[in-house]
Amino acid sequence: MKDAVNFGKFQDPFVTAKGEKRAHVPLSNPETLWFNTGTLCNIECANCYILSSPTNDALVYITADEVSDYLDQLEDRNWGVREIAFTGGEPYMNPEMNEMTRRSLERGYDVLILTNAMMPLQRKKVKEGLLKLKADFPGKITMRISIDHWSKELHDKERGRGSYDRMVVGMEWLRDNGFKMTIAGRTVWGESDTESRDGYAALFEKFGLDIDARNPGETILFPEMDETVEVPEITTQCWSILNKQPTEVMCSNSRMVVKHKGADAPSVIACTLLPYEEEFDFGRTLEEAEKPVLLNHPHCAKFCVLGGASCSA
Repeated sequence: MKDAVNFGKFQDPFVTAKGEKRAHVPLSNPETLWFNTGTLCNIECANCYILSSPTNDALVYITADEVSDYLDQLEDRNWGVREIAFTGGEPYMNPEMNEMTRRSLERGYDVLILTNAMMPLQRKKVKEGLLKLKADFPGKITMRISIDHWSKELHDKERGRGSYDRMVVGMEWLRDNGFKMTIAGRTVWGESDTESRDGYAALFEKFGLDIDARNPGETILFPEMDETVEVPEITTQCWSILNKQPTEVMCSNSRMVVKHKGADAPSVIACTLLPYEEEFDFGRTLEEAEKPVLLNHPHCAKFCVLGGASCSA
């Protein structure tokens, strides 16, 4: 946040470096409650948004009982959420992943799971549990697969040699067993949106995947989170200048639950991209997390307001 290119910016939560009133986003229409299952992952990507790896346990495994507590809070606070979403790390590293999914589905929520579809998901007991969940709750689970690029070469450049082929094995199993899939890709490669989507369309056709490469809700292309790039601060005047509404920004409709290493309880944070920023940690309860989000981070500008990205479906 204090990198030289943004020196002086993103310091005061209420006022920009130029002395203008910083924009904020109220929680106006809660749609998704995210759970970070833990930062441990079976691979280490070259540019992971939250530094997940086989050794990073800065966010420890959340438990099914802790998830249930927040599901209770959703009902108590009457948020009207439609979707429970899980991200990591790799969610299927967490031994309670299928149980957390079941408890969410039993409450009537749709469930979105972000996964690399590699070995943690492909374990026998995990697949058996997934098949049972799909049978018990048809049409309620969506698996979002991380494919950083439609080509094997560039996907493996980001995720490690052989990761593409192992991911394909998992996707073919999900395809053959009728799971709904969407895709998360990246825009770091210098391609136009059309070129990227053409590449993904060819990939989906090659493997017989029922995914629409032209639909941004099914093939989501995320901008890169490079904090060494200068970005403007978002002021209250930006909404009219950009012809955009605060309700279009992700933190108007979602929050994420994390459990920090050493903490005796989870906490609720404003954004899926900022799990380590104390300023965006709103406390342990959903009630505490109902306050507005002050857009005091480069990610707020580049990723959400200017980039127009959203982690939800």
